[in-house]
Amino acid sequence: MARLYILTHPAVAGVDGVVFERQAVRGVVLDGEDILLLYTRRYDDYSFPGGGLDAGETAEQGLVREMQEETGATGVRIGRYLGYGDEYRPPHKPGYDALFMRSHFYLCQADRVLGYATPESYEVTNGMVPKWLNIHDAIRHNASVLAGKPANMGLSIGRETLMLKYVVECVLRCACKE
Repeated sequence: MARLYILTHPAVAGVDGVVFERQAVRGVVLDGEDILLLYTRRYDDYSFPGGGLDAGETAEQGLVREMQEETGATGVRIGRYLGYGDEYRPPHKPGYDALFMRSHFYLCQADRVLGYATPESYEVTNGMVPKWLNIHDAIRHNASVLAGKPANMGLSIGRETLMLKYVVECVLRCACKE
């Protein structure tokens, strides 16, 4: 499957030097035009459930784990691989010049009623909660936040909004070639 995007944070001058690499998985869970997303109060944005893979974990294992931890989703079924996106960010670990993150997106199914989520402490602190909402409302909301984007805002909301639009065009409307 094709690369869907490349994003580079303005603080990353180049990708030369020592780069920390991270593989991540993200779930696209639809029920008609409703989508399961995470609302984060701290950033006032919507994002896809998912995150980094643990050592020795397959993409499917990591995605099911992340979906259950972040949303409490049950009955998670991994479907079609949609593609991946690449990001270059400032490093979070000493000794590195950049962080390279590749996010793999999968179309998934899950039960509409969510179970008990077990978010990480920083997710609780940031006010992250799962929510089903209309995908067009999520796009409008994130676009509104991006319009007033402060200079220090990260790449995540841009990635999420780009991918929400991709889902509308290439999954809901089936306009993209596989």
